[in-house]
Amino acid sequence: MSAAAEAPWWKGAAIYQIYPRSFADSNGDGIGDLAGITARLDYIASLGVEAIWLSPFYPSPMDDFGYDIADYEGVDPIFGTLADFDALVARAHALGLKVTTDLVFAHTSDRHAWFAESRASKDNDKADWYVWADAKPDGSPPTNWQSVFGGPAWTWDARRGQYYMHNFLGSQPQLNVHNPEVQDALLGVVRFWLDRGVDGFRIDAINFSMHDPELRDNPPAPPSNKVRTRPFDFQQKIHNQSHPDIPIFLERIRALTDQYPGSFTVAEVGGDDAVREMKLFTAGERRLNSAYGFDFLYADRLTPQLVREAAEQWPDTPGIGWPSWAFENHDAPRALSRWTPEGVDAAAYARMKMALLCALRGNIILYNGEELGLDQVEIPFELVKDPEALKNWPLTLSRDGARTPLPWAAGETHAGFSAVDPWLPLGAAHGALAVDRQQDDPASLLNLTRQLVALRAAHPALRIGRDARWIAEGDLLVFDRIADGEHIRCLFNLGGGTIDVAAHGAGGVPVVALNGADPAHLSPCGALWLKFEGTN
Repeated sequence: MSAAAEAPWWKGAAIYQIYPRSFADSNGDGIGDLAGITARLDYIASLGVEAIWLSPFYPSPMDDFGYDIADYEGVDPIFGTLADFDALVARAHALGLKVTTDLVFAHTSDRHAWFAESRASKDNDKADWYVWADAKPDGSPPTNWQSVFGGPAWTWDARRGQYYMHNFLGSQPQLNVHNPEVQDALLGVVRFWLDRGVDGFRIDAINFSMHDPELRDNPPAPPSNKVRTRPFDFQQKIHNQSHPDIPIFLERIRALTDQYPGSFTVAEVGGDDAVREMKLFTAGERRLNSAYGFDFLYADRLTPQLVREAAEQWPDTPGIGWPSWAFENHDAPRALSRWTPEGVDAAAYARMKMALLCALRGNIILYNGEELGLDQVEIPFELVKDPEALKNWPLTLSRDGARTPLPWAAGETHAGFSAVDPWLPLGAAHGALAVDRQQDDPASLLNLTRQLVALRAAHPALRIGRDARWIAEGDLLVFDRIADGEHIRCLFNLGGGTIDVAAHGAGGVPVVALNGADPAHLSPCGALWLKFEGTN
């Protein structure tokens, strides 16, 4: 049996991220919901992806739009009911789609029942379920730790006469995941959703899940040329996160998910030490299946050197984990707006970008609307909802511009997303990119995405093959993918000139040729997948 046939379903998979608020509104309140997703699952299945990933849909006050969870085992009424979720899972499975969900285990909402009990006194059953600490003698916070969203990572609570810790908003108190009882409760959450048919989880901000119990101050960050917009940027984050016991908890998660054959786990890991932590969290066969970071999500430019360096951090070596890659998500500006070089056609660049993503070794994650070529929407300040942007305006770019509603039908009200004003405005240029405009256009990015995802799935070299023979010179990127006796060379021009690639393409049979590329030349934004005989 071939290596590709023996691989688990998730290895090399294409996964489609859905931001529920902005995908499809079924009940006319301007906010996307689970029933809207279910009604559009046929569309997602037509992309050829193996799985969907749902951003949070749990009960929440929505201070951070669902990443502040008030109940891990429910559905917020704006998104529907548990019955709606069950219907979504059933329909997805009928279409051959796996379902993965977001789990946020570093913190909860301050509206969670666990926190209500924990803050009530210093000696109740959940008193140690969150991170509490006494004030310093002068009344100031216990440490100098700063929150990601701005300001100290501590808030005074008069009920307990102590500070509680929060790495993000003050309404997102930090769980004390060092506590075995907390771990047991979180594992109960994992089991709840697995028993409901979920196939896997993306675990949000997992490197924030454990702190230094000695409450030591963070040292200052070394000088940098990067603009520092938040107090958080002025520190080395070594004591408020990334505790060495985190992998032990991840092993408990993996031991549980292994009881459900085919389950998949992927960690989201950001920060200055992300690569080391991603490898740590996925090392061997007892931790998470995969991890992804922000190599591309926050990159101002896409360069051959960036792609090569990111990929080469994950060699095909025993004990090294399996990477996942995303060019876009709900936390980062749309890639086309960040990366398209001046004077280069954005539509051509989008085609090349999609071919590059589909050629990478690892899992690939498509963010809803990426297959349509959506760009970043400029949201005026008076309509901004993103709490981080509101705290740090105008130096922090609003995440709202990547969270705008999906355009389904160009001629309908709000492009078919909702019959009423949506929670965020649609992009002015997005109607022309609507699904109905692209659906029957063989030259559209939507249909190209379907073709590329299908080719990736059909070729073992692209799905699970190893990398070889990297070239990153100027705007030229070349790498080989090899598996099961199959050899495919991938060539990309990330710039606006023409590149002679005759020496690299001779003898290769084109599998994909985009934007006028051929085995001798890469035109601007040209992309080639060439198949060679043998595995040289």
